[in-house]
Amino acid sequence: MKVEGNDWFYTKEVKEHFMNPKNFLKEEKEIKEFNGYGKVGNMKCGDVMEIWLLIEKNKIKDVRWRTFGCASAIASTSAMSEMVKGMSIHNALKLTASDIMDKLKGLPAIKVHCSVLGDEALREAIKDYESNNN
Repeated sequence: MKVEGNDWFYTKEVKEHFMNPKNFLKEEKEIKEFNGYGKVGNMKCGDVMEIWLLIEKNKIKDVRWRTFGCASAIASTSAMSEMVKGMSIHNALKLTASDIMDKLKGLPAIKVHCSVLGDEALREAIKDYESNNN
């Protein structure tokens, strides 16, 4: 199937986060600065997300991530990373897949499961931080 220039399946917000991901982990040496790590995957579609958090005084000061997956998975992780930066871990734990989809102005129904991985990875990273710092 040939895809024409205006046949983009996603919103402009998804396209922006996919083409210009925010807070992406560029170099392995960055990892040592972070104190919370989460990794989740969806065997159904093959997406895997990793997230690193720098938490100080119960606030997310910085976030980095890597995602192996489709445009929706990458865009969802990028959007989520922007949303939680500066947020308290208490409020970050309230973040839902719906919140991420709202930030992206929606995802196709077949891709909704991708946004769920972002908040699951975030929860795993916060749990990791709490287990190492309590």
